[in-house]
Amino acid sequence: MATTRNVTVRMKSDLKYESTNPQGNVVDIDMLDPEHKQAQSPMDLLLSALGGCASVDAVLMMKKKRRQVIDFYVEVEGQRHEGVPGYYTDIALHFVLVSPDATADEFAKVVALSVDKYCSVASSLKSSIRYTSEIRRSV
Repeated sequence: MATTRNVTVRMKSDLKYESTNPQGNVVDIDMLDPEHKQAQSPMDLLLSALGGCASVDAVLMMKKKRRQVIDFYVEVEGQRHEGVPGYYTDIALHFVLVSPDATADEFAKVVALSVDKYCSVASSLKSSIRYTSEIRRSV
């Protein structure tokens, strides 16, 4: 059975928005120029979602292997198409683990599993997604 998730994105000003899920968690979004940035852009959020999704599974798998995780982060870099729309053509994830007892080989296997098998965001980016849009006008 399919699971449905939803958010509501509401305009705060011409270039500022906020996204709220049913639990009331809010994410600010803006399309301001880099020198005036106060929040992530939608394209930044896509990279954040991919990095966050892959990170959770990787860390949980390392801990399941009883490896100590002192620090962990992933740097996500997206290359965008130069035209409009500026979609991502390539995304690179650079995973960094600080652990006194994990080997590079086991970490590489965990990251591969996380990204290629368990990460719903990565799977969504690889799939063909159907979407619809509906217009509702309120006066």
